[in-house]
Amino acid sequence: MTGLAWIGVGIVCAVILLIVLAVVRLRGLNHRVGSFSCAVQMGVATGGRPRAGVAVYGAGRIDWWRCWSVSFRPGRSWRRDEIVVRGRELVDASDPASDYRVTCSCRGEELELFMAPDAYTGFASWMEAAPPSLRGVVV
Repeated sequence: MTGLAWIGVGIVCAVILLIVLAVVRLRGLNHRVGSFSCAVQMGVATGGRPRAGVAVYGAGRIDWWRCWSVSFRPGRSWRRDEIVVRGRELVDASDPASDYRVTCSCRGEELELFMAPDAYTGFASWMEAAPPSLRGVVV
């Protein structure tokens, strides 16, 4: 084989390795206790688009990872006492099993979380389970 062929084989192997790492990471995130699928739209006023991801409850925060990434750190993290839930609505009002669009603010930043009804039930319970000094009203 020529040197150019070996470079091509190396590039293909590196791409395959990155895909395998991303799939293993995503599978690991989805199997954690307290994880749920959650798309996040940051900068609601600027018209950003929702990004698919996996959120995981912690004792006092929610960590959110992008779906297709090889990073071992969460893309975003929000503390429970800083999240203010402004409202929720069905994404498709004609389908009662549709995802919820949950409008929140955190540290003055507006964001929308898109999650399944069961995930929203868990999210609302998690928010309401905060210690009395941190507990807010969940809509």
